[in-house]
Amino acid sequence: MIVLAALHRAIVIAASIALLIASAILTYSVAVRHFLLVPTDWQEEASVFILVAVTFLTAAWVQRERGHVAIEALANVLPPAINRVRLWFVDLVSVLFCAFFSWKSWTLLHEAVVEGHVSSSSWAPPLWIPYAAMSVGMTLLTLQILLQLIRPRHP
Repeated sequence: MIVLAALHRAIVIAASIALLIASAILTYSVAVRHFLLVPTDWQEEASVFILVAVTFLTAAWVQRERGHVAIEALANVLPPAINRVRLWFVDLVSVLFCAFFSWKSWTLLHEAVVEGHVSSSSWAPPLWIPYAAMSVGMTLLTLQILLQLIRPRHP
């Protein structure tokens, strides 16, 4: 768990820097189009790739912090023991879904690499880039939820 916590921290720091880079790219794109009247073709897609990576790679950290959207109306009315069972059941369903999503992400990544898939834009970057972030991120999220099932933290 210490290794995973260190990995989460490194990813969050890298994601913060990546968000700043995406902001700079989009600002550059707007400025160049507005002031220089030069069309751009790579900035928007590069920013989307960065945002996809940030979203998927930080999902496990958000789960670790229990920061995902949750409906807490039941938590306030249920007895603590029943609420723990409810949280365990939600984590069980979540880990099954995320494990399936991870598996499909890895197959999609493999297909993109083997078949050389690229985006349909004029820039045409390889699609393995966002698919790799999605695969790694979903795998980390699956591992994080699995850890929560094995060693639950009770609020």
